[in-house]
Amino acid sequence: MKIKAAILASLLLGISSSTHAAERVRPAWNGTPDTLFQTYVVMQGLKDLGYDVAEPAQLQIELYHVTIGNGDLDFNAEHWEPLHKAFWEKAGGAAKLMPIGKLWSNAVQGYLIDKKTADATGIKYLEDLKDPEKAKLFDIDGDEKADLYGCDPGWGCERVIEHQLDAYGLRDTVEHLQGGYNAIIPDAIERFKEGKPVLYYSWTPFWLSSVLRPGKDVVWLNVKETSLPDGQTGSTTVPGLGNLGFPVNDVMIIANTAFLKANPSAKKFFELVQIPTEDINAENQFIFKGEKSNEQVLKRTTDWIAAHKSEWDKWIAEAKATK
Repeated sequence: MKIKAAILASLLLGISSSTHAAERVRPAWNGTPDTLFQTYVVMQGLKDLGYDVAEPAQLQIELYHVTIGNGDLDFNAEHWEPLHKAFWEKAGGAAKLMPIGKLWSNAVQGYLIDKKTADATGIKYLEDLKDPEKAKLFDIDGDEKADLYGCDPGWGCERVIEHQLDAYGLRDTVEHLQGGYNAIIPDAIERFKEGKPVLYYSWTPFWLSSVLRPGKDVVWLNVKETSLPDGQTGSTTVPGLGNLGFPVNDVMIIANTAFLKANPSAKKFFELVQIPTEDINAENQFIFKGEKSNEQVLKRTTDWIAAHKSEWDKWIAEAKATK
């Protein structure tokens, strides 16, 4: 599905209407296939509540927070808390937009290296890469610095990585590679297949963990102490994995505050809808296999709702009864 011309024109012109909040709901989506499933799930719930739901407008993460806060779009189904906290606050905070509900919890992020190199060198901590000899094992371009396959500008994770490179004194030995995560990560996979050391950022649930399997092919690096930007708080220690340096996140819906006040049934649905982590993992398996067209994702959304019909019907009934 592509953004309709009318939606794009509305975004470019900054046009919004208070009647749209009650009659036509305008979703935002970051454009990656792995986030479309939950977007479609939430969209279908709103349709079942009787809303006219527009095609999702594709915007970069930081920008859709601003756009939702301004009232030009109504919601997005991929707000990571606390990772996107700074975007929320910058876009106007609770007066303009609110994180709501928990689509799923315990989303993990961090740095990984291939297990072969970890076992051979004893590298366990990100800070171990302050050692130039260890860092240059991950050098790709010949400058003797470790090349870290990192995070897209505007995703939020890049702010943590950039902060930690400074906080842990890694600027002289580590270089943060950015250039579209889904475009650069296949190179990391290829290097691993060739038996070369690899260093990269990733998160779960995500299809990459089915290719480079944590604990078998790769290992999570720990940090010796937590240092975070933007006033982020929360536990960064994951049982069985250690201190990964990133807070464990809840994945929430973020919605325009005025929209929530004007639409209590939509607000209630946002509070109720949840997707089990194992179902997100299953969806990511399809994405990894190449089954990622909008039509294929939409079909799996329909199948998922049918498989959870009893719970789904309860959510819809409770939301409809909310005044």
